[in-house]
Amino acid sequence: MGSGPWRPHVRNIECLYSWLPLPPGPAGDRRQPVKILLVEDDKQTADYIAKGLRQHGHVIDLATGERYDVLIVDRNLPKMDGLSLVKAARGSGIITPALFLTTMGGVDDRVEGLEAGADDYLVKPFAFAELLARVSALARRPPIAAATSLKVADLEFDLLSRAVTRAGKRIDLLAQELKILEYLMRHAGEVVTRTMLLEKVWDFHFDPKTNIVETHISRLRAKIDKGFDKPLLHTVRGVGYVIRAPE
Repeated sequence: MGSGPWRPHVRNIECLYSWLPLPPGPAGDRRQPVKILLVEDDKQTADYIAKGLRQHGHVIDLATGERYDVLIVDRNLPKMDGLSLVKAARGSGIITPALFLTTMGGVDDRVEGLEAGADDYLVKPFAFAELLARVSALARRPPIAAATSLKVADLEFDLLSRAVTRAGKRIDLLAQELKILEYLMRHAGEVVTRTMLLEKVWDFHFDPKTNIVETHISRLRAKIDKGFDKPLLHTVRGVGYVIRAPE
């Protein structure tokens, strides 16, 4: 793998889809072990964590296609990074609770980790008792059903088939248009800026000085609003874009 940013390919996503939470055990049963996937590049740290968790009755291993209750992810992995891994998981609909384990303890680092989709964040060096408590807290959370579709007024986006319809009429969208629409619909009613779209849809962390966003928004608007009485996609001049149901 090259030195550029890690990106998930089909095999990665197939693997990530195995990281789903197990069904909850009987009510009040606190003795059931928690199955944990540990992603840690430092062998000494990994052995230490695995040994301690196993001593407390938990099952811990690497990705093997099993289903997991909790993910423990090191942010700094060789040739890829934990942020990208968790973002790819969340973007693929995986909702397994994830805890970042890292030496990056700044406020901005914590915020970035949580915004990437992590549920908790623990800075090295750490007390094992705290790690155990955090893992137990994550494992106790009731499972959340992953959404399989998005809806704004009569506009529907099937996340599994990637099909878009409005008032029952099929709308054919290009790949980037689908990404833009999904992001807008996940933030329905919120203003999404041009910078946010560049980062989330194109993975640009700089301004390419082109009208790429405006062009795609224009095409998307023509497809989802043209021919319908009330528009859903609006431009907030000088700020960004918002998709919302008519008032």
